[in-house]
Amino acid sequence: MRRILVTGSSGQLGLTLQEQAHDFTEASFDFRTSKELDITRRAQVTQVFQHGEYDFCINCAAYTNVEEAEKHPNKAFAVNAEGVKNLAEACKIKGTTLIHLSTDYVFDGEKKGGYTSDDTTNPINVYGKSKLAGEKFIQQILPNHFIIRASWLYSKKYGHNFYRTIVKKAKLGEELHITDAQKGCPTNTEALAIFILKEIVMGNKPFGIYHFTDGKPMTWHQFAKQILSENGLTGKVKLVLDTNYRTFAKRPKNSVLL
Repeated sequence: MRRILVTGSSGQLGLTLQEQAHDFTEASFDFRTSKELDITRRAQVTQVFQHGEYDFCINCAAYTNVEEAEKHPNKAFAVNAEGVKNLAEACKIKGTTLIHLSTDYVFDGEKKGGYTSDDTTNPINVYGKSKLAGEKFIQQILPNHFIIRASWLYSKKYGHNFYRTIVKKAKLGEELHITDAQKGCPTNTEALAIFILKEIVMGNKPFGIYHFTDGKPMTWHQFAKQILSENGLTGKVKLVLDTNYRTFAKRPKNSVLL
């Protein structure tokens, strides 16, 4: 029986993992919300690991508000860097394998093609810099680890994300103004959760950095069209291409992950 700690379990990926966990009866799960386990509190992390005897720790805890990270960098680095460092150190002491979720925002978006896991990182905003700092702490502390970079993460059931926002606004009849200034690969939390549990926890993949997405590059505007089509909402709402995209944080123009 493999024992697995999941941090940040109230987020969209954490909730999806809880749903998928029912199919993995050979594993025992300990799901902790950020309130139940604040990874920025080192003593709390140490205490949980002392009693848990975990084989794996899946870290879904993160500060993900890209705009707010620019205004409150200390908060972003506290969770995405120092908090990850706390987990890595606890994993090292207890011999726990860390599976950490990272992001496409560790890249600057200037590459013409898609990014591989071997490409040079160069984040252009605070969120990306804080996530990269977390990656580096893991690499320095834990020789054996999994870092999974996903982009444009969405759940059809849980959380506040682009997919659910488009569906909600469309059903309310709101006009949608969506940009095509960025290109990336959406990532369904269900597929990502299955990959983590089946291919990594129960599989035999080698340690290292992995990129995982739905595998279909598109702009936000194209993604919105796809969402409307999937939900039978095409033609029921006006979708406007907005070329004047307003954002406080710099965002990579191309964050396609391969």
